[in-house]
Amino acid sequence: MTETTPEDGFDPEEWREQLRAHRDEKDDFFADHPQSPIPPAERDDFESLDYFDPDPDYRVTASVEVHERPDPVEMEVSESVPQRYLRVATLRFELGDREDADSYELAGYRQQEDDDGLFVPFRDKTTGQQTYRDGRYMEFETEGDLEDGGEIVLDFNLAYSPFCAYSETFACPLAPEENWLDVEILAGEKA
Repeated sequence: MTETTPEDGFDPEEWREQLRAHRDEKDDFFADHPQSPIPPAERDDFESLDYFDPDPDYRVTASVEVHERPDPVEMEVSESVPQRYLRVATLRFELGDREDADSYELAGYRQQEDDDGLFVPFRDKTTGQQTYRDGRYMEFETEGDLEDGGEIVLDFNLAYSPFCAYSETFACPLAPEENWLDVEILAGEKA
């Protein structure tokens, strides 16, 4: 997971290097780790995952609306029974040129109210074409409690396919309809 506190001194070159290191580490995990979702018989042929080129335009600051009484959400799951999550926040952000930016929102979930992380499954207009057919995920650590009116960074360059994209032995939550974006997110992992 990645920390999501907005920072004043964003350095694009340092960010690209951190993203490259993150992707290299993930590729190593997929190639060699016993818990890799790549079936063992296919690991010798695995070279790396396919990614969109890093693009800082898909690293956006989102305003946070905290839900004091989180709504329970039953998420459909591939190959399994639905799982219960709590909708703890709504994240509002803009994509596009500043003059012509469109506004979007995603719900952030936790399985328990006191979890530290935020789970953000989503689908977009690349889903089923350039990216995995059932959508992608982002996960973020939050520093302390989420604050209503606060901000966090959503870096879609860190969007990834769930393990069920690589093996049917995994069951993965599917992004609920409220997290289906009517825009192409040309960032993160490809199919």
